[in-house]
Formats: sequence, C-alpha cells, structure tokens
Amino acid sequence: MTLKAIFFDMDGTLVDSEPLWGQVTAEFSRRLGHEMTDEELLNTMGGSFDHTVTYVGQLNGRTFSKEDRRQLMITFYGEVMQLMHDVLEPKPGVTDLLRSIRAAGIPQLVTTNTYRKLADSEIAAVGTEFFTSSVAGDEVSEGKPSPEMYLKAASITQAAPEECLVFEDSVAGMTAARDAGCQVIGLPPAHGSIIEGVTSLKDLHGSDSFVGVTVDHCKRWFDELRASAS
Repeated sequence: MTLKAIFFDMDGTLVDSEPLWGQVTAEFSRRLGHEMTDEELLNTMGGSFDHTVTYVGQLNGRTFSKEDRRQLMITFYGEVMQLMHDVLEPKPGVTDLLRSIRAAGIPQLVTTNTYRKLADSEIAAVGTEFFTSSVAGDEVSEGKPSPEMYLKAASITQAAPEECLVFEDSVAGMTAARDAGCQVIGLPPAHGSIIEGVTSLKDLHGSDSFVGVTVDHCKRWFDELRASAS
C-alpha cells in the first residue's frame, strides 16, 4: 500500500498559534471569574470552539445559549485574528516540507477544528498554493476528536484513510486521525503527550521540528507505521 495523501493539523502543527488561542481562552475565563491553570488550558488544545466554550463555562458554573455562543464566537475569533495579525508564520521547516510534497504530486490538506473564516487566514500565512484542499471545523457535524474530519479529508482525495499520513499535535487531533484509520505522527507540545497508536515525530526524526523533513521521510515513515500496525 502506498502513501496517497498527507493531512496537516494547523494550530500547533504548521503554525505556532496555540499560545494565541490559549491567551484568548484564558482571558475569556478570567472575565467570567476563573483563572485557568496550565492543565485546564491544555484540555482545550485542539478542541472545537464549542468544546472550549462548554469547558470554560463548566469551570465557571455557566451555560451558554445558542445566541450566546454565536456572539462569543464573533468576539473570540476577532481577538485571535487581531493577535495573529503580522505575527503568524509557518513553523521552521514547514515551507520546505510542503514544497517537497507538492513537487512529488501527493495531495496535502489542512484539517483543522478552526472555523473557515479564520482557517483561511492561517492557511494563507503558510501558503494556500501548497494545499489541494482543506477541511475546517464548521464543515463537519462533529469536530476532533471525532474522526469525521479525517474521513472527509480522505474522501476528498479519493484515498482510503489507511492510505493517508497525518501530522497532529493535540490529543483531540491524534485521536481523530487514529480512529479514522490513518497513520499518525504526533508533535505534542512539551507539556503534552502521545496517545496509544501514534508515533512521535521526535522518535522518528530525532527532533520535534520539521526542519530537514522531506517527502521521502514521509513515505518511509508511512511504510514503517503501516508495517508496525500489521
């Protein structure tokens, strides 16, 4: 079985935007009265907007109506976009890797829980031209950790999930990709962890950075992951 497609999470994988999301999430909770711990912030990483709002609401003993959530999304995304303005750029090694994959003719997609309006700005910061397509959080009925996003991405490329390689940094994202049946490489933050059935980039590459990674590495790692799973 050969590698047919490569999927990348956005926040924390291609761009170092997780601290920006964390900053806005912490401030949201602070305004409600609760100072979030690092562990509580980690529990929101990679999750959908609805998950974050529900979780922060629980920490503060609050529930939010559909209209509340709509207004909160406008505010939340506006604050994140302001922070991202002029500061967001690809993580080291990302551009060279994406260029290598594109030259090999392998479809590559962004798969992100971020909603389309903001996702497009992030994708543009990396390079829209590199990607065959993308799947945003408001384009599936359930975001990560549901496998729906990765099943949809595989369908777009007309590949079986097991023919797809995924790079993810969050537990929610790794869970979604693994449960969809994809081969998954994890890039967890220093305070995060790898889940069962996922191999870390550091174990494969000796580093948690994309620097020096090419499409040939992706092909070899895909074969190794397939072999170890069989």
